[in-house]
Amino acid sequence: MLPQHILNNIKGPADLQDLTWPQRRQLAEEIRETIIRTVSKNGGHLASNLGVVELTIALLDAFDLRFDQIVWDVGHQTYAYKLLTGRSNRFDTLRTENGVSGFPKREESLFDAYNTGHSSTSISAALGILRAKQLRGESGRVVAVIGDGALTGGMAFEALNDAGQFSERLIVILNDNQMSIHRNGGGIARHLNKVRLSHTYLRMKSRVEVVLNRLPLIGRPAAKLIEFSKGILRRIARPYPVIFEDIGFKYFGPVDGHDLESLASHLETIRDIDGPVLLHVCTQKGKGYTYAEESPEDYHGVAPFEVEKGVNGAAGPRTGTEGPQSYSDAFGAALVEEAADNPRIVAITAAMCSGTGLNAFSTRFPDRFFDVCIAEQHAVTMACGMASRGMVPVVAIYSTFLQRAFDQVLHDAALQGLHVVFAVDRAGVVGEDGETHQGLYDLAYLLPIPGIEILAPRDYGELRQMLHHALYRSEGPVVIRYPRGAERSLPGGEIPAALPIEQAQILRPGEHLTLAACGAMVRNAMLAAAQLADEGISCEVIDIRRVKPLDLDTILSSCRQTGRLATLEDGVAAGGVGMTLAATVAQRCPGLPVAVIAAGDHPVLQGSVSRIHEREGMDPASVARTCRELAGRSTSYPKAYSRP
Repeated sequence: MLPQHILNNIKGPADLQDLTWPQRRQLAEEIRETIIRTVSKNGGHLASNLGVVELTIALLDAFDLRFDQIVWDVGHQTYAYKLLTGRSNRFDTLRTENGVSGFPKREESLFDAYNTGHSSTSISAALGILRAKQLRGESGRVVAVIGDGALTGGMAFEALNDAGQFSERLIVILNDNQMSIHRNGGGIARHLNKVRLSHTYLRMKSRVEVVLNRLPLIGRPAAKLIEFSKGILRRIARPYPVIFEDIGFKYFGPVDGHDLESLASHLETIRDIDGPVLLHVCTQKGKGYTYAEESPEDYHGVAPFEVEKGVNGAAGPRTGTEGPQSYSDAFGAALVEEAADNPRIVAITAAMCSGTGLNAFSTRFPDRFFDVCIAEQHAVTMACGMASRGMVPVVAIYSTFLQRAFDQVLHDAALQGLHVVFAVDRAGVVGEDGETHQGLYDLAYLLPIPGIEILAPRDYGELRQMLHHALYRSEGPVVIRYPRGAERSLPGGEIPAALPIEQAQILRPGEHLTLAACGAMVRNAMLAAAQLADEGISCEVIDIRRVKPLDLDTILSSCRQTGRLATLEDGVAAGGVGMTLAATVAQRCPGLPVAVIAAGDHPVLQGSVSRIHEREGMDPASVARTCRELAGRSTSYPKAYSRP
């Protein structure tokens, strides 16, 4: 009889040592049940975590984390790891404010060797940790766990190339589930598929190794003969080379990633091999939850759902008559309409087809859709190449991932003045994914780029208008940034008349101060203004709309009328729109008080979007408080009582 609730008795990795194989298999099922139950309540990454349960158990059994380090690429697959490294009693707080992070976090546990959140970084980080340990005279091994999707990122190959030229004992575990978020494409995916299907080689290899290992090893000649024989065997059964062997790694696999005994055997084998080693492990994304097994792309990152009904069933079927469910959907629908009339429009994404709303485009215009896998730098420069030959490329990318292609935006797009449209999704606060995924930095690093145009819609209507403007009226690089989730109507329900994109728009007239906001923050500005109006403070609200170049005439005219300016943006204060306006006001209107409302100079930790807005002083009540203080501030600035 197996003990019940084995997971409850696991306080750390050392507790795995005495478990029998049946107990470990039961533990794997308990971990899956816990992950499914918790993610169904809190949201999070489900399919990727269900796929690595056995691999996590095997790794923690094979390596001693008092001396060894494990670096998880991306890190969104570490839920089982957290459960087994002392955090099971807090796991119900996953992705909540002050709770367990959805990603590795050194500040959270000594077992988390390196913070990750973006892909393709693990091998570089692991190699750096290993070299530091060697220089400090420390013992222990370093393991990088990387998925086949993350392997398409160029940084992973830069690290493999470096590690392969030396004899350092780096261990790379390739978690091959044939997916990133969608099915992987490209040459690397095809290569891994060939390796995965080389059953003849695997059968012959195991049989011949049994015979060879029984031969008496008499000095170096026998050892060379064995290695030579293996080489001949590989060439007979698998006539193409495994790319990792050519780079300089000893390659093992493929191995069934859900077979605990096989994983343990292979990890024990590679643990003490000299030189860089790569173990190829095949797993099933969504393992153990039928809905996730059948549609793993739908269970990559999920909101809370009903376990029995699944993600789609909990929300009920869509009738097809609803409007867009998110800014991503609205963008995708608008781009399809534009592309139907313009054969020069192409769409590019970096492994985020569904997330960026491009599914319909990819189906309608397959010849004009390019998923370049997890390769943001390549996506941008390829788009620039297409723009140089007369196409109109639209690069759809999350704000947090655009950071990775800053050099390409500057060097390839801006300095050449190429007409590339960047649809920057998930701009601003994104919430529970935490500091690695907040889209708060794009404004600060894009604003200094010469010749770039930056647009920030407050709703779906403006998004469609701005996309049309970007495609047909812009000439150089142009960015449209919009938030995660659905639009939220402005208080009052009135839809202001459309203006040319170049013009800022006064949404609410006022006398005592000007509140200039952009994008999703316009709604918070309007709500704050309504609160202030109840107190007798008249606040003029301006939707900036085009962040660069700014409509200074409208904004400065309002400032001169009211005598004060507050700015509100869903970005960081340092280098953002508010700082830009403050510098301009200091020159044009000396003495005019300015308050900049934006995220502070610190990592913005996980929490709901509304709670993060409260913490950063960006929610309506906080904005009203800042404006109230600004309105009560004495000033010698001469206010104009009639508009010029």
